[in-house]
Amino acid sequence: MVSKKVTIVNAEGMHMRPAGMIAKAVKAHSDSEVILKANDKDIKAKNVMQIMAAGLKKGTEVEIVVNGGDEQAVLDELAAMFENGFGE
Repeated sequence: MVSKKVTIVNAEGMHMRPAGMIAKAVKAHSDSEVILKANDKDIKAKNVMQIMAAGLKKGTEVEIVVNGGDEQAVLDELAAMFENGFGE
């Protein structure tokens, strides 16, 4: 298991497009389980609706937790997405 804390930098917070990007990236690594921890919630990163329902706003700290195959590579990929503001 590996984890890293990141902060949401998007002005609009975690809306549909970045939530979809996360879910798509996680689904590409089917041998890994990814949980996003924020606001006292554990969010399954493969589930777009769970990500959206969490109501993650700009400035929210999110811990990315990865279990399974190639953990560090998956963590690095997701952390980079958050840090780059999902290209927005």
